[in-house]
Formats: sequence, C-alpha cells, structure tokens
Amino acid sequence: MSAAAPPHPSPPLSRLLDLSAELVQAVRGGRSATDWLSRCPPEARAGVQALGLDVLRRLGAATELRRQLAPRTPPPAVDALLCTALALLWPVAEPPYPDHTLVDQAVTAARQRTPAAVAFINAVLRRFVRERAAWVDVVERTPLGRALLRAGNERPPMTLRVNARRSSGAAYVQRLAEAGQRARLLDDPRLAGCAVQLERPCPVQQLPGFAEGEVSVQDAAAQLAGGLVLGEGPAALAPGARVLDACAAPGGKTAQLLERAELELLALDSDAARAARIHETLQRLHLQAQVRAVDARRVDAWWDGQPFDAILLDAPCSASGIVRRHPDIRWLRRADDLTALARQQDELLQALWPLLAPGGRMVYATCSIFKVEGEQRIDAFLQRLPPGSARLDAASPGHLLPLADNRTPTGAAAAPDGFFYALMHKS
Repeated sequence: MSAAAPPHPSPPLSRLLDLSAELVQAVRGGRSATDWLSRCPPEARAGVQALGLDVLRRLGAATELRRQLAPRTPPPAVDALLCTALALLWPVAEPPYPDHTLVDQAVTAARQRTPAAVAFINAVLRRFVRERAAWVDVVERTPLGRALLRAGNERPPMTLRVNARRSSGAAYVQRLAEAGQRARLLDDPRLAGCAVQLERPCPVQQLPGFAEGEVSVQDAAAQLAGGLVLGEGPAALAPGARVLDACAAPGGKTAQLLERAELELLALDSDAARAARIHETLQRLHLQAQVRAVDARRVDAWWDGQPFDAILLDAPCSASGIVRRHPDIRWLRRADDLTALARQQDELLQALWPLLAPGGRMVYATCSIFKVEGEQRIDAFLQRLPPGSARLDAASPGHLLPLADNRTPTGAAAAPDGFFYALMHKS
C-alpha cells in the first residue's frame, strides 16, 4: 500500500497577496467571495480566505486611504493589490505580519502582477508606514471611512452547535479542553444546552467528532430558530409533527430541528446546487428529511395538500447581519436590492401561511438588521390578514443586533450575528 501524498506546501506570502488582490477585483466586479474562493487553488485557499476576508472588512478604509495617498486612480489590478496591502497594514491589535514583511512581499507580488507599477506601490506603502498615524486620522474623519470602519469590521466568534442526539454542550466543552481548545457553554436556556463558543476559531477538521456528525458550526443567533419552531412544555410539537423548512440551504437549521425532535420534515430551496448542500449536511449528521429543489412560492408545484404543524421561513434577505462573516456583502449589495427582497419576503409569507394548520406556528427569520426586512414586513403581513386570524407571540426575539452591549443569547464572550425573528400562531 503506497504512502499518502504529502500535503501541498503553503504558498509564499507574495502569492497569497496576489490572490487576495484577485479576490478584491472579483468582489468589486460583483462576484461573491464564497464563489471565488471555491475556485481558488486548494493549496492557497485557507491563507487567501484568512487574508482576503480581513482585507474586505477594511476595504472601505483602504480605498479611502488610497484616494488620499494617490488621488489619480491606478489601473484595477494595481489598485486591487495596493488596497489589499494597505488594508493589511491598517493598525489592528494583532497584525497578521510585520510591516516590512508585508511591504516587501507586496512589492514581490507587484513584480509578477503589475511590473510597471512596482516603484509606485513601494513608494505608497512605505509612505503610509512612515506616516501611518496621521493618515489614519485623515481617513477616519471622512464619511466613507467612518461608516465602513464601524460596520462589521470585527472578526466574528466561532460558535458550535452540539448534536443533541450524540452529546451535550457541557460534555463537548470538556472534550475540547482535553484536546487543548478553550471554549465556553452558552447558558441561554433557549439554546437547549447545545451552543458552545470557542475562545479562538479553528479549522473544522480540528474539532473533535466533526466528521462523524457530533458538532456543527452555527452562530448563536441562528440557533435560536430551533426553540422557536419546536416550542417547549405543553406547547411543544408532538413527535412526528409535519414541519416545513422553506429556503433551507445549506441546511443548518434543518439539521438543528432534526437533532432535537422526531419530525416529518420537508426542506425546500429554489436553487438545485444549494439544495444539494442540504443533502450533504444531513448526510454528515446521519439525519433524514425530504429535500426538494423548488421555489417555495410555487405551492402548486410541490405541496401535497396536507397542512404543516410548523413552518420555518428563513427568507432571502440582504444578509446585513452577517457582514462580519461575509464582508463582500457590503460591496455586492445595492440600495434597490432591499425593495426586491422585501417583495420576495412578502410573497413567501403570503404563499406559505395558508399551508399552516389551525393552531400551528410560523417562524419568520432573516439575517438582517434592517427593519424593512424584519419588523416592517411582519407588521404589513399581519395587517393584510383577517382580524383575529393570527397572533404575534410575545416571545418573538425581534431584531438582534451584533453589538457589544447587546449580547443575546446570554453567556457569549462575543456578540452574535444580526438577526430578526417573529413567531406567529394561526388561530
């Protein structure tokens, strides 16, 4: 039997900077960072993801900084590399590399990427390093710099959901400690003792039992969905209840529901490739559900006429609550996107509510901090229904904001993602 092939060596920093600049260009051109990274060379993907997402978090400041240092816009390839290096040279608590290393490797990348601009890039970067405090002060006084520096630039926490069929959060914290990883159990009762937050993020391959389906990565705010759908005490769903998870990909909430209860669950997603990810999620966790690639609004195409006891509508939205995890979102979204998304959210609510059994519950969720995608959508929907036909539960969390002074769920060392939840009951 032949020995396993050795892992690919990590590329030099100059190559990672070059690829990170390509990522910046792709996002500026309207491409998703997730899509671009899926096609990044495997040996460089982890490094580019770490550097590139940090660059996208600080791209607003870096772009404004480049405008101040070099008012004449350079060609796109030069500008992308220059902004990449400036973003990584921006003062942070834990710089990824020493200044001289970043400047040297950015110049090396420029020799391969944009040879004619080597001297220009070198001069701009060295000037910024020499005069950094003054230039940071200038940038932070501009509207663009202020707005973007404050909005979602922190790295998000890595929170896990322990498979309730296999273990408990407390037991998994102990297991992590034995493996040399520090973590805390989130003590919010709505999380059913299954949420664990790591002190430091790590690759999922380093999580004990991940490949075997014992644990998943899911933010604490997203984990609130399970308790709202399933209920508790006398109001809990009965075993075998019919549940619809609309817009379900990639399947994290689908899996959470099945880990905590015996359900007859149907998961839908309008995109076939994303629906395939639901299958992959369930397969790793050894769970089963019916999965269909279909637009949930086209009820005649998939509904069998049997009402559901509960519906989870995790509606498509701006994703403004998760820009820390997906910093390309702020560069991809346009102002008129909200109008189109609100229309789609209204259509989904209108199409799915009649499928709910009398006495059933619907949970409407968006990973958005905008009221137009949360509170305003539910207010408008309830006003369209006949009086007395629906009730908004007082336990609805409403808007959760990713702020340090608004750390819900409780017990987290870092704020969860931005989310909106509304729990409605059908009379």
